[in-house]
Amino acid sequence: MALQSEFDRLQTAWRALASDGVTEGWRTIPIELLGPQRLLAGRHFPGNEEAVLVGFNSVRLPLEGQLPQGQGFRVERIKHKISDVSHTWIALSRQPVGSLDMFARMAEDVVGMLEVYRHVEDQVLFQLFLGRIKAWQEFMHQARAEVLGPEAETGLAGELCFLKSLLETGLPATTVLDGWHGPLNGLHDFLFGLGAIEVKSTVATLGFPATIGSLEQLDASLVTPLFLAGVRLVLDPGGMTLPAIIDDILRELEDKPEARGKFESLVLRTGFLRAFSDRYRRRFALADIRILLIDGAFPALTRNNVNPVIRKVRYELDLDLVSASDVGMDCAFEQLGVLNNGTR
Repeated sequence: MALQSEFDRLQTAWRALASDGVTEGWRTIPIELLGPQRLLAGRHFPGNEEAVLVGFNSVRLPLEGQLPQGQGFRVERIKHKISDVSHTWIALSRQPVGSLDMFARMAEDVVGMLEVYRHVEDQVLFQLFLGRIKAWQEFMHQARAEVLGPEAETGLAGELCFLKSLLETGLPATTVLDGWHGPLNGLHDFLFGLGAIEVKSTVATLGFPATIGSLEQLDASLVTPLFLAGVRLVLDPGGMTLPAIIDDILRELEDKPEARGKFESLVLRTGFLRAFSDRYRRRFALADIRILLIDGAFPALTRNNVNPVIRKVRYELDLDLVSASDVGMDCAFEQLGVLNNGTR
């Protein structure tokens, strides 16, 4: 409910700032923010575009052309006086072609992020600010639906359960999150050292269907060592919804603001929007995680074992019928170089 009230607060502020006049420049209204930063809702005239303006005490800015742009919004430094000269002001503004509803969702999320992390050092907060906007840029670029479909929901729930299991081993949160490439549309879900882990998830009660998206995904000649983590979930009234799984990991990262901020931005890139949390109603419980080494004996289709006239392949394995043994988390991470003689 707090997110919705933030959404309404921004909309109310923008309506109050609207004008049919011919004035030029900025009109702004302060938004309460407990911390050294300053936050304003604004409109820029004569275009009358909605904006959120953030005042930072002391930050190193990238070059103007390196600030995020496009997908219906722009980010720019405001070089003339806004409310006080002691702050560096950055504006996140809607472009005329941008959807107001989507921009408002984006602004709501960014404002919420700034409030959560208001006590961290300014340069760190600025990087979190840019990271969240870039995540929204990617989200908008993909033209995603408001809510993930059942298959994508199951896949993300499984990836997050696996990610949480990595955090519980004691691996540094930065190592885990730097290695999580699933939201970045990478070939594999996790990259560690020279190797990779591909995560497949299912809620099937018979068998373990795993869809392999390409000839490269299980090709150990491209990435070595390569592992497949099979995450079996069950639908259980006592389990956790996808938003609850995300919140559980956020609690794990409570005292690590940079890691927590990066995690939230990566989750956004998957297509999950916090504003629509109430529409995720399935509850998942983790049954088990099985980690398999992909080697020459593993039943996979690769460019080396199919006719070269075949250019693209998408196929399904039943992991319950694969005879490979579960190598376990510690063994996999020793081979990946993340664990060294049992120490992290």
